[in-house]
Amino acid sequence: MLNLIKKEIALCMHPTAFIFLSFAVLVFVPNYPYEVIFFFSCLSVFFCCMMTRENGDIAFSCALPVKKEHIPLAKILVVFGLQGIILLLVGIIGAVKGAVLPVEQYVNQAGISANLALVGNGAVLLGVFNLIFFPRYFKSPDKIGIPFVIGAVAVFLLIGVFIVLRWATPLYSVTLNGLNSQNIGAKTAALTIGIVIYIVLSAISCKLSMRHFQRIDV
Repeated sequence: MLNLIKKEIALCMHPTAFIFLSFAVLVFVPNYPYEVIFFFSCLSVFFCCMMTRENGDIAFSCALPVKKEHIPLAKILVVFGLQGIILLLVGIIGAVKGAVLPVEQYVNQAGISANLALVGNGAVLLGVFNLIFFPRYFKSPDKIGIPFVIGAVAVFLLIGVFIVLRWATPLYSVTLNGLNSQNIGAKTAALTIGIVIYIVLSAISCKLSMRHFQRIDV
């Protein structure tokens, strides 16, 4: 499994996978829907899967002396690593923003502020994308576009829901908004719930992807 993961990183990682990690600094952009940052992580998955297809990596991997179900597992684990990094970076850079900017500049008028609750929202977005994209992708690895479009539409619809909640409910507009030091218990709970949802959805995605890939004839 470790060798498959190394192979994924060496042969299938598109440069955008690393470039888009730097987009975590967008939390410094005033009045920006910060949840969009996590969409770029989803977009990097699309480019990596395109690179996999163009390099003929699926057929190559199937010729290796490895279990067939380990092939999708290795790719998904690499993606999980990238998603974990972007979540961590957004959390850290958001905390730095809260420490260096005045409170009035920290508040985001286009959505929730760059705090722990935002990271929880991002985890939910990534988990939903994983659940939609990977099982469909591994049914037919040559057809990347439709699974990605479906996943992207779902992500942006959910981003829209989060933005509406920011203005429509006191929970999001007051309790979960603002600095991490304000209502830290509620923000930590939102982060925890988001991470749990991410883990559950991603685990289901991984299981379904392995099952679907086992059934196809490469």
